[in-house]
Amino acid sequence: MQIVHAPHLTVREAWLALREEAALEPALPIVDAHHHLWDRQTGRYLADEFGKDVASGHRIVSTVYVQCRSMLRRDGPEPMKPLGEVEFANGVAAMFASGAYGPTRVCQAIVGGADLTLGWHLEGVLEAMLQVSGGRLRGIRNPLAWHESPAVSSSPVTPPRDLMENPAFQQGVRTLAKYGLSLDAWVYHTQLDQLYALALSAPEVTVVIDHFGGPLGVGPHANTAEDVWARWTRGLARLASLPNTVIKLGGAGLSVFGFGFAANELPPSSDMLAAAWRPYFDTCLDLFGANRCLFESNFPVDKGMFSYGVLWNAFKRLASAMSADEKAALFSRTAASVYRLDMSGDKE
Repeated sequence: MQIVHAPHLTVREAWLALREEAALEPALPIVDAHHHLWDRQTGRYLADEFGKDVASGHRIVSTVYVQCRSMLRRDGPEPMKPLGEVEFANGVAAMFASGAYGPTRVCQAIVGGADLTLGWHLEGVLEAMLQVSGGRLRGIRNPLAWHESPAVSSSPVTPPRDLMENPAFQQGVRTLAKYGLSLDAWVYHTQLDQLYALALSAPEVTVVIDHFGGPLGVGPHANTAEDVWARWTRGLARLASLPNTVIKLGGAGLSVFGFGFAANELPPSSDMLAAAWRPYFDTCLDLFGANRCLFESNFPVDKGMFSYGVLWNAFKRLASAMSADEKAALFSRTAASVYRLDMSGDKE
């Protein structure tokens, strides 16, 4: 896979501090179903930094760490190097499980990275990963987001063009079922048909569609909103017809979505974010239903565009007209089901 410059927005703490909001519905339990931790040239976002965001006034009871090539092992066989990331996330989970860093169970579930093109040979990697995860490994994610235009980039890793059509990769995905592991998939709307075929071929694997299913708004898609919308909704409708798919609502702070909030003098309010994301939210809810939708922060990637507290206020505004049961599904229950989280101690 090709390594390129990380196309993430710069986090500007002073700029983010210009917009402060009190948490809406502060007692509502939340599982942040998708975040990262890393220490890179582009910035440091580890336990301390994430812990400060989690303490923004919302009741974040649990979080799901998702693969981002952090702390890979330096030595050893190439297929085993991603075990380092799982060990790292499990260590952070142990820190927060001690209670010394607040009530949130950070990294309670871990989505690791593994080379799914190993096919059946993936079993040895997964078994080793399960051993070092402290029982927290719940899924696997490979870089999948690919686009022919260099103007469309959302990751420092560019995968092969048709990776999802690779028979070895497909076998690797099916191998996840043996271990009860899900597949997280970040793809653009232009790849939804490929993801549909992949999910169809692995009915025993839960396929988690990341970041609203990736409707693009940059590069060749910057001025084709109607075409993007038609292709995105058609692709999501096909995926929603499969019972083994769920979708994460979030990630719209990625620059490839095309929102220009980061260029403004002031960071966006939760009202502004909710208004911008309403069409995505409503469509996903209509297609998948609340029991197959789950909110995510995608921090620190999305932190270049808005703060953690404002983000969750935006989600709460989006869900304001929904029933208490639907809210429970969106903010915690669906994530708890997908990632097998014990929520017994988090009821109001």
